[in-house]
Formats: sequence, structure tokens, C-alpha cells
Amino acid sequence: MKIAAINGSPRGRNSNTHQMVKSFLDGARQANAQTVNIFLAEKHIEHCRGCFACWLKTLGKCIIKDDMEALVQICTNADILLLASPLYVDNITGLMKDFVDRFIVTIDPHFNKDTNGECRHPNRLNKKFPKLIFMSNCGFAERSHFQVVSHWIKRMALNMNTELLCELYTSQGSLLQNNTPCVESIMTEYFDYMSKAGKEIVTDKKISTETQRALNKKFLPDDIFIKYQNDFFDAALSRLQQQS
Repeated sequence: MKIAAINGSPRGRNSNTHQMVKSFLDGARQANAQTVNIFLAEKHIEHCRGCFACWLKTLGKCIIKDDMEALVQICTNADILLLASPLYVDNITGLMKDFVDRFIVTIDPHFNKDTNGECRHPNRLNKKFPKLIFMSNCGFAERSHFQVVSHWIKRMALNMNTELLCELYTSQGSLLQNNTPCVESIMTEYFDYMSKAGKEIVTDKKISTETQRALNKKFLPDDIFIKYQNDFFDAALSRLQQQS
């Protein structure tokens, strides 16, 4: 099994998103999957121009010469495409949106209706689009902030005529790189379960109820987390004032 992970965080290898992806891929490799971890922050990807040249002139080829052609090849040759993005204003990042938009080259311009009776474009590829996994984290305490991206990834799976294997959402994401003693054991357990999720996807093609439940748990009670965050920002602002 080949898994291509796409990290859409502008912070790249320094991101909280990377901590999630890294643990998941570690587990997948332990189950003998081949993995590639791609950081969009390190790639040159331009906006889709909406010119439809890939539909009507160059047929499956984008006229923009950047890193996207190679990325499309890597992703469409994978069995699973893992899309990972932090939450920006309730949605995916601009980097991830540009990346996804450019997959128009894999789509045929004609229309047909799917089994739900909705119009879709057929796949131009000579094979099925990879199955999808989506993961995200946010700085807020509640999981309700993921409603928009959860709806989006389900529509993405419909449009690509593929299966969405799982969604992994982590609130209180600022704690993902926190090594203070009060949360260290909590984070160790979380990353162990994220690694287990990677193994389960490879071996069982799904995540167990136990693993999903463990990954859905909040790290800290809301009131403690909110105080922690506010104290952090107050201290940072105080240092800034002292420097000015």
C-alpha cells in the first residue's frame, strides 16, 4: 500500500499538523506501507487560472509550469491520499485549496449523474482516484469548529468518485507540541493512538472504534485550556510591551 500525505500548513515541518501526520505515517510504515510526506509550504504551486486549457487544449495537462504536475503524479499513483490542513477561518488553508483546485487536470469536462442523482465530471484517469483521509487541528477547544471541513472532504470524495476512509480532528491543537509535565503523558498517549490509527488503516482499511474514541478526547477541560491559552498570550503581549 502506498500513502501520499499532503501537509497544507504554511508552517510546514514546524507545524502542529506535521505532528499528527508524522505519527500516523509512523504507524502505517510499521504495517509495511510505503509513505511519502509532502509539505506544500516547500512547493511552488500557483492558483488555478480557470482557463480550462487542460480540458480543451492540452487535454489533461496544465499550462502552468510549477511543482503541481509532479505532485499529481505522486498522488494519483498512491492507494491513499492523506490531506492534512490546520483550520483557517473554519476551513482549509489557502495552500491546500490551491493544491486541490489544480486537480481539475484529472477531470473530464463532460457531465453525468452519480448514484445520488447529482451532476459530476467523470474521472480522466485510467484508474480510480486514491481513497481519502483527512486530518485537521484547530486552536479552539471544541470539535464543532470542524463542521465546514468535514462537509468539504465528504463532497471532495463525491466529486472524485472515491471513498473517504476516515476523518481525524484534534481540537486544542496548540498542545500538540507542548512538552510541559502536566500534558506530556496525555500527548504521549495521543500520539500512540495516532500511530495505531495508521497501522489500522493499512491492515483493516478503517480505524477501530476504540482508537477513534481515544483520538476524539479533549486533552484538557475547556476552562483549564482557555486559561492556559489566555495566560500564554498575555505573557507574550507583556514581553512585547517591555521591548517597545
